[in-house]
Amino acid sequence: MKPPGSSRVTSSAPARLGVDIGGTFTDVALESGERRFTAKGLTTPRAPEQGVLAIVRSVIAEAGIAPGDVQLIIHGTTLATNALIERKGAKTALLTTEGFRDVIEIRHENRFEQYDVNIDLPPPLVPRRLRLPIRERIDAQGRVLVPLDGDSVARAVETLVAQNVEAVAVGFLHSFTNPDHERRVGDAITRRLPGVPVTLSSDVSPEMREYERFSTACANAYLQPLMGSYIGRLERGLTQAGFRCPMLLMTSGGGVTATDTAVRFPVRLVESGPAGGAIFAACIARQHGLDEVVSFDMGGTTAKICFIDKARAQTARMFEVARIYRFIKGSGLPLRIPVIEMVEIGAGGGSIATVDPLGRIAVGPHSAGSEPGPVCYGRGGSEPTVTDADLVLGRIDPATFSGGKMPLNSGSATRAIAERIGGKLNLAVEHAALGISEVVDENMANAARVHAIESGKDLRPRTLIAFGGAAPLHAARVAEKLGIRHVLVPANAGVGSAVGLLRAPVAYEIVRGRLMRLSGFDADGINHLLAEMRAEAEAIVRRGAPGAVLTERRSAFMRYRRQGHEIAIELPVREFTSADRAVFTASFEDAYRRLYSRPIPGVDIEILSWVVTVAAPPEGELAAPGKVKASKPPPRGRRPVFDPQSGEFIEVPIYWRPDLEPGDAIAGPAVIAENDTSTVVSPLFDARIDRFGYIELKRREE
Repeated sequence: MKPPGSSRVTSSAPARLGVDIGGTFTDVALESGERRFTAKGLTTPRAPEQGVLAIVRSVIAEAGIAPGDVQLIIHGTTLATNALIERKGAKTALLTTEGFRDVIEIRHENRFEQYDVNIDLPPPLVPRRLRLPIRERIDAQGRVLVPLDGDSVARAVETLVAQNVEAVAVGFLHSFTNPDHERRVGDAITRRLPGVPVTLSSDVSPEMREYERFSTACANAYLQPLMGSYIGRLERGLTQAGFRCPMLLMTSGGGVTATDTAVRFPVRLVESGPAGGAIFAACIARQHGLDEVVSFDMGGTTAKICFIDKARAQTARMFEVARIYRFIKGSGLPLRIPVIEMVEIGAGGGSIATVDPLGRIAVGPHSAGSEPGPVCYGRGGSEPTVTDADLVLGRIDPATFSGGKMPLNSGSATRAIAERIGGKLNLAVEHAALGISEVVDENMANAARVHAIESGKDLRPRTLIAFGGAAPLHAARVAEKLGIRHVLVPANAGVGSAVGLLRAPVAYEIVRGRLMRLSGFDADGINHLLAEMRAEAEAIVRRGAPGAVLTERRSAFMRYRRQGHEIAIELPVREFTSADRAVFTASFEDAYRRLYSRPIPGVDIEILSWVVTVAAPPEGELAAPGKVKASKPPPRGRRPVFDPQSGEFIEVPIYWRPDLEPGDAIAGPAVIAENDTSTVVSPLFDARIDRFGYIELKRREE
């Protein structure tokens, strides 16, 4: 029998810590040699570093090591995302080209809801009074049309002083082709306001399309004081606690980077915690030889769904945060950053259930979070949540929740659901709880369907990998709704994102916008540009992986001339010659044919942006396979669990996951409990423990 909260790992590296802050829980995974220790604790939103330090002290004490034995800390967090959603960032100003101060408010002038006369748009992060015009102009080729006017710069800087701004973004038209004016203005601001962080759009997003570039620059500036202060406090707290190791931060693109880079570009930390979960699922897919996977990460506040093909998570160059309309593109703030593409909705264990004006049960997006938390936590919460419903339905054992450190009050959860949901709809409390569960499951299934349609993918042949504290409770039912027949619940599923952080490579992506038509293919210019980008990315990666052998990936965003959007094309990593014009053409036409059935003959092809990613190798595999011996283990006990099929409670066997060994088979219905979560095996599925110690659910043949 394995000790609770630990599992065998193959890496022989020194002790390493992964820390993931979520909206409700802070998760920690520690790997020391072949041992893994995990822990969960409530997030402390007013001072997140305090919750981190408390749970880190707890897990190293359990592991029996000293703080000085930890060689590396990797941190992922949703703090940047939450600051943008909740508008809790810095007082920010934008200095921009005269005549373009309203770009971030005009947006694209399109209506994402064509027939909604009361359409809501996300307000810009910078109010109009702090969007200051600068007289200057550079054209699309980088030529100066209007020289930078020093008087307008001086007036703007004095306005910044008078307004007591806390951060400044500088975004000029076509600065991605010539950043000279932005840099001169940035220097002027720094001389006059030395303590105020300045973001240049040519640094944070050097690509065409001024709305996305300005929006990204504003978001970066908006986050800099908050994230810089938090990272500084956490580093000081870790030092005072005796840690002497470096700390790296997860980026939205799936790599980790040094703290100084994270403080300079905090916009790249948006979705950093969920990115760790996608890496976790990708490692499991590679470990099991699965080509088509959908990861399902359901925590206390949100649920995240990501497609993983051939052990690589789907990625994108654009991300929207703080959408006004849950599933509709264009209703949020666009960020042009490298990101693991996933759909995220307000559907977690802490999501609040209500009855809407039409008499329907609605769940989320609002969450009880960690303060006060679900009603059953006994911390002052009064509104019923998904966790309260799972407790009433018998899926969670109130005595062993969170390893017994946080016993739950099932009576208060029952009363809250009866009063707030059952009483309003004339439903028995168990039927009201089932309604909450069914609504949240359908919300998650629908999000997966929409994401699949947008990505051109079929969900049915995929394996669902479920992790996060709440996902194993709901995975079987979500799989039923999606027609998925195979589900994996890995070891340490409750803290999957924290474990995934320890598998992430030290990596960094550089993007440069430089227009080149293939009719004027310049091999020497391409080689020079890519070498510069490689050197810049490598310098950043070396801070976190000084002695590693690095790998490089290249791509270019290409389109036919006069088209509005481009597609990403992988490029070989080598010196190019004039003969490579044919290689670029063939690669683009092959990709275009896959997307749109046929290429367009006789039209020139152009490259808009170039991408170079430099990465150190990731750490070892998640777990070593064990010997499989078929058996049927005895349950720890039995308890009533509500059965949706019969509409009543039935006695089901309860298994304790650390008791189970590879080859053990369990027929549904059943519950497999562990410290950080519980896996519900529905009546339509059977479970077995695979050679890695993971719970494998397979739907019975009809």
